[in-house]
Amino acid sequence: MSRVLGIPVLLIAVFIGVYLSTQDARSNAPTPAEQQAVSQAQSVGAGADFGQVVPALQAYFDQNQTYVGATLPAGSGVVLAAAGPTSYCLQSGDEHEDGPGGQPQPGPC
Repeated sequence: MSRVLGIPVLLIAVFIGVYLSTQDARSNAPTPAEQQAVSQAQSVGAGADFGQVVPALQAYFDQNQTYVGATLPAGSGVVLAAAGPTSYCLQSGDEHEDGPGGQPQPGPC
C-alpha cells in the first residue's frame, strides 16, 4: 500500500519543484527598464574611459598631424581599433567612439 501512495507523492513533489523553478526563472529576468539602465551605465563608463585617452590622442595628432601610429596609455581599458590620418575609432567593451569629437555608441567600430 505504501508503494502505491509513494509514487504519486513523488510525482507531485517533482511537478511542484519544476513549477517553482520556472516561476523563479521568470521573476529573475531583467525588465526592459533594467536592461536600459544597464545599457546607459555601460555607455557612461565607456565615455569616461574614452575621455581619459582622448587628450593623449590629441597630443599625438598635434605633434604628428595624423592619428596613424598613435598608442594609448597602458591600463586604460580602451583599444585604438582604427587610426587614420584625420580620424580614429576607440573601443571599450561593447561601446565605441568615432573621433575626434564623437560620442560613445553601442557596438564595435
